[in-house]
Amino acid sequence: MGTKYKLFEVFGIELEYMLINNTSFKVAPIVDVLLTKKNGALTSDIDNGTIAWSNELVAHVVEIKTNGPTADLTNLSEEFHKNILEINAILKPLNTKLLPTACHPLMNPLQDTQLWKHSYSEVYELYNRIFNCKGHGWSNVQSTHINLPFYDDVEFEKLHAAIRVILPLIPGLSASSPILEGKFTDFKDTRLEYYKTNQKEIPEMTGMVIPEQVFSKSAYHKTIFDPIKKQIKQHDTNNILDHHFLNSRGAIARFDRNAIEIRLVDIQECPKADIAICVFIIEVLKQLVNGKLASLEVQKSWNEQDLFNILNPIIKEGENYKISNKEYLSLFNLSNDCTVNELWKHLFELVKENISENYQEALTIIFEHGTLATRIENALAADTSDKNIINVYTQLANCLETNTLFIPNK
Repeated sequence: MGTKYKLFEVFGIELEYMLINNTSFKVAPIVDVLLTKKNGALTSDIDNGTIAWSNELVAHVVEIKTNGPTADLTNLSEEFHKNILEINAILKPLNTKLLPTACHPLMNPLQDTQLWKHSYSEVYELYNRIFNCKGHGWSNVQSTHINLPFYDDVEFEKLHAAIRVILPLIPGLSASSPILEGKFTDFKDTRLEYYKTNQKEIPEMTGMVIPEQVFSKSAYHKTIFDPIKKQIKQHDTNNILDHHFLNSRGAIARFDRNAIEIRLVDIQECPKADIAICVFIIEVLKQLVNGKLASLEVQKSWNEQDLFNILNPIIKEGENYKISNKEYLSLFNLSNDCTVNELWKHLFELVKENISENYQEALTIIFEHGTLATRIENALAADTSDKNIINVYTQLANCLETNTLFIPNK
């Protein structure tokens, strides 16, 4: 975001998808072939009108994103869907297609991971040397990122305060990673379970996932960026890593483009679900920022440990976790214990008039049938044979193709 924008004036959305081979169902590390076929020559970024495509750390993941900031979220689901159809059409002769959800259910990352070998490969190689990027937490994680602008420190303070208090609830809306290597993990959001520790070699990078209580640019640099830069020096002797990217908290401040990027949303089965979740989160943040819920001072008073203590069980139990922390519930004008699903439904009633019918419909399916993780668990039932897993995830790939939400046994 080169131009500075006001709060909620524009948005940036990024969606990550894995490529899989139709026959073997294994990940297909051929994003370079995809980008070459689209562009005529290999490139790491493709401008495709309102949407852009790019590579990621691993060779089987492609990112599609808004081509710069956009003010139009209403039609964004359709724009993303058009690009998904185009990508799948390019991949079809290669016996490959896109697969949604945050984690491949059968991938063996030690055997199947290939890093991107082209542009910026020196950055990826350094990451690999420090962290060993062949684990699930690096090579089998697909997410949705929401970028929200702020104009100055005053707006940053309000936005960062609001985002921090809503982060713990996100897995109870978007979890889509209940299975790894053919087994239930007992976590609705296995991606985030790995997220907590995948940079344990330099703990300053992820912190407690929930960002610290910092509400100005100078405080952010001192508290978050400076310790990261100090710790990375011994590994990054050629100074090729940018502190903005090294910060791996669940929401990161991008002062290079005056935005905060939310990173805790698992990718869903189709853009309609993804953008519905993004729009919903944005509308709730507006309520917090505009003082319709808890005051700014109350929001700022929450430390990262107390917020992490709410996030952590939601990573495991998702929408079914019962919140009993009265102080936390009071942030959202609630007084009685309730499940995360009930809390989201309460917030939906507050903001639904600002959400299009299309996205309302998607959110209602999530409230009624559970997060995608729950729907995957219900579809698989007790049968986690490769055959049944492939059957269910093939249905999810079809949902991506048709831009429809997945409802088990429908």
